[in-house]
Amino acid sequence: MATSRRQRQVAELIQAELGDLLQRHAADPRLSLVSITEVTMSPDLLLARVYVSHLGAEEETPRIMAALRHATGYLRHELAGRLSLRFMPELRFEYDTALARARRIDALLDQLADAKDKEGPE
Repeated sequence: MATSRRQRQVAELIQAELGDLLQRHAADPRLSLVSITEVTMSPDLLLARVYVSHLGAEEETPRIMAALRHATGYLRHELAGRLSLRFMPELRFEYDTALARARRIDALLDQLADAKDKEGPE
């Protein structure tokens, strides 16, 4: 599906402002570990899918996602004050698994390198 220039502009604005809100103004300390990896907008600009990752352990993901869902109203209200949009889109937070997959691949490559080192030179 093609993305319009306006969708990209609004997504970039939301990503920048949400990142600032989470890093500097969120009362919940779990949210300071969150990074906004991508924002995609629906064609009518009424829905923003916000993809997030975090620096904490994988076990913390459900709690962090619950904290984000709980803070959605506050975040949306704050965004409305910062952005000049006719309608403030609904925010849907989704966990971005790309960072977790990258960590898993790094761990597997490290295991292979260790196994090769233990075998010795050929």
